[in-house]
Amino acid sequence: MRIPSCTPRSHSGFSVRPALLVIFCALFVISGLAPGDAQTRLVPESRGDISLSFAPLVREAAPAVVNVYTRMTVKQAPRASMFDDPFFKRFFGDLIPQMPQRRREANSLGSGVIIDPSGLIVTNAHVVKEAETITVVLADRRELEATLLLEDAKTDLAILRIDAGGPLPFVELRDSDSLEVGDLVLAIGNPFGVGQTVTMGIVSALARTNVGIGDYSFFIQTDASINPGNSGGALIGIDGKLVGVNTAIFSSTRGPSAGSVGIGFAVPSNMVRAVVRAAESGKVVRPWLGARAQSVDSDMAASFGLSRPVGAVVTEVFAGGPADQAGLQVGDVVLAVDEKEVGDFGALRYRIATHSPGDLVSFDVLRDGDKLQLDIPMEAPSTRPEPNVTDIRTRSPFNGARVANLSPSFAMDQGFDDMSRGVVVLALARGSPAERLGLRRGDQIVAVNGRAVGSVADLQTVTKVDIKTWDIAIRRNGKQLTAKVRDQ
Repeated sequence: MRIPSCTPRSHSGFSVRPALLVIFCALFVISGLAPGDAQTRLVPESRGDISLSFAPLVREAAPAVVNVYTRMTVKQAPRASMFDDPFFKRFFGDLIPQMPQRRREANSLGSGVIIDPSGLIVTNAHVVKEAETITVVLADRRELEATLLLEDAKTDLAILRIDAGGPLPFVELRDSDSLEVGDLVLAIGNPFGVGQTVTMGIVSALARTNVGIGDYSFFIQTDASINPGNSGGALIGIDGKLVGVNTAIFSSTRGPSAGSVGIGFAVPSNMVRAVVRAAESGKVVRPWLGARAQSVDSDMAASFGLSRPVGAVVTEVFAGGPADQAGLQVGDVVLAVDEKEVGDFGALRYRIATHSPGDLVSFDVLRDGDKLQLDIPMEAPSTRPEPNVTDIRTRSPFNGARVANLSPSFAMDQGFDDMSRGVVVLALARGSPAERLGLRRGDQIVAVNGRAVGSVADLQTVTKVDIKTWDIAIRRNGKQLTAKVRDQ
């Protein structure tokens, strides 16, 4: 079936504007008319042709898109006064009265989508962040208080529940992997708080993994106009189903004046589905592969015999983890997961994150020039060893450091590398010896005075020794650093 040309042309002496032609081309595709048939026209010739519209689609989907209002109390620093002058502080010190922090109420506006008739709503996590009350305004103008079931900052998704006393209109989730670049989509939301608005565009790109929004970046890019207030709103396919949740825009300006420049991003519905499943327990438990990988670049692709840079090469396998038990090896190149191409490491993380612990996932792997398939069971990350969060209070350079044992589960919860082992620094007391030493959150303590530190108990033992000079080794951002510290 040929797609009709959208090049401006004259018909019966009537000139058609290019933008109008694009709309008519889209409407003919939606209406089911076969381009190339004698019936197909680029110019409307009847009342029926002119009435072609997205209105029936919007009429079905729009009632399921809601407005989300939040309220929160924000603490502000006290206003400057004469007591802030260094002269007063120098001579009067603690006698200077402490000015109380001011509080003010802040409001936030976003959108949401009803995905179940019982009142289950998906929106963005940043829309409801730190909210004290959440109010949902339905399309029929009813206002209902919402309960926050789950907030997942890593995907920027949140799940709400409202009780409307009966079934509500909802939008069914579609398989976002069925989208193609060029597909028509509608963005529905409440931009700038002006009220529900519908914009049309196309899918500009898929699998955007370098956007820098959230930990599991794999966004649908669209040119449908998305503006502040659209966050959490629906991205609808022409079948009326939800293909994504509008999350962010690329803007040439920041702040209240920021607006759409034709580049918007939406979280794919397949990721939404995974977070909705987790809402039943109130916590997202993501499957753990137990392997570290990196994206294949051009040089690697040539060495692996690939025609282009694609896939993720395994650089480390966690002993005893799911990948290790299934036979995944260092040097393997993961080309596809569930028969879906893995373009880079970000895409591999996304594919794994859309599954739940207990799923059996198919990996297409390139090993020594041969292609093979591995079925890897998805497991919850290990919780061993116990974190044993401890504040170090011994007379040592670590005094004032809060430390913990690293397990895959604890590392993922804290935003650390899930392949790391040993003792990690969680926080530092202000002005403490540990802070003066230059330790940072995320540092791993490797050795002290030549003794390996594998646990919090090890660190407590080696820091109880009364000595004057300390030899310390830590790992930071993959690099090992050493220092010699003399007790003052």
